[in-house]
Amino acid sequence: MKKKKIFRGVKLTVVTLVVAFFAVMFLTPIILTISNSFMSQSEISSNYGSVFATTDTGGKVYIAEKVNLKFIPDMVSFQQYITVLFKSPEYLLKFWNSVILVVPIVVFQLLIATLAAYGFMRYRGRIREIIFFAYIILMLMPYQVTLVPNYLVADWLNILDSNWAIWLPGIMSPFAVFLLTKFMRRIPVGVIEAAQIDGAGEWQIFSKICAPLCKGALCSAAILVFIDYWNMVEQPLILLSDPQMHPMSVFLSKINAGEIGLAFAVATVYMIPSLLVFLYGEEYLVEGITYQGGIKG
Repeated sequence: MKKKKIFRGVKLTVVTLVVAFFAVMFLTPIILTISNSFMSQSEISSNYGSVFATTDTGGKVYIAEKVNLKFIPDMVSFQQYITVLFKSPEYLLKFWNSVILVVPIVVFQLLIATLAAYGFMRYRGRIREIIFFAYIILMLMPYQVTLVPNYLVADWLNILDSNWAIWLPGIMSPFAVFLLTKFMRRIPVGVIEAAQIDGAGEWQIFSKICAPLCKGALCSAAILVFIDYWNMVEQPLILLSDPQMHPMSVFLSKINAGEIGLAFAVATVYMIPSLLVFLYGEEYLVEGITYQGGIKG
C-alpha cells in the first residue's frame, strides 16, 4: 500500500509539472504581448528590431544576434495606448469594423443553427441524414477550400466589397448546426413524448424544452464562433478590397518594422473581448461540451 501511495504521489507530481510547463508555454506569448505594450518604441526596437529588419529589396535578414525577451519594461510607458486610443482613430475604426462584422454572424448563425438543429433532431430520415452528413463534410473543410466559391457567389450576388460578403457565408456556416444537432439528439425522447401528451406543439417543444436545455451548447457555440471570426484574416482580405473596411485582425497580420510597439498595444486591446467572452462563458463552455442530455432537477 505504501508503494502504491508513493507511486501515485510521484505520478501526480509529474503530471502537475508537465501541465504547469505547457500552461507557462501557452501563457508566455500573452504575457510578453501585454508587458511589451507598456514599453517605449525605442526599447522595443532595441530588443526586437532585428526580428523585423528587412533588406533593401524587402526580404528578411539573417538574425545574427540573440533576441532579448523582456517581461518587465525598463520604464513603463503608456504612449502606445495613447496613440492607439486617442491619436490614431483608424485603429479604433478597425476595432469597430471587427465588432460590426462578427456580432451579426454570431447572433444569426446561432438563430439559424438552433432551428435547423431542432429539425434534424425531430425528424429523421434518409434524406435528412444525407443533408446532415453534407453539413459535416462542409464543416471539415478549411475555409480556404470554399474561399473561391464564396468569392464567385458574392460577385454573382453583387455584394463584393460589402459587409454582406462576410456576413452571409458566416451566418450559413455549418459548425453551430452540427454542434447543436448532436447536443439536441441527447435530449431524452421521453421528455418530448411527455410534452406531446400534454398537448404541446412543435413551437412549445422547441421554445420550452429544447432551447432551455441547450443553453450550455448555445453558449459554447457562441464562444467558439466569436473567437473564430474575431480572428479571421483571409475572408476580409479577399472579399473586401477597401482597407477602411478591414477588421483589426488584418492589421495585426501586416505588422511592419515601424509599428512594432503599436502592434503590441493593438494586440492587447484586441485580446480583451475574446478574454472577456471566454471568462464570462467558461462554465457554459465546459457544460456544453460535457453535458450528456440529462435533465437537471
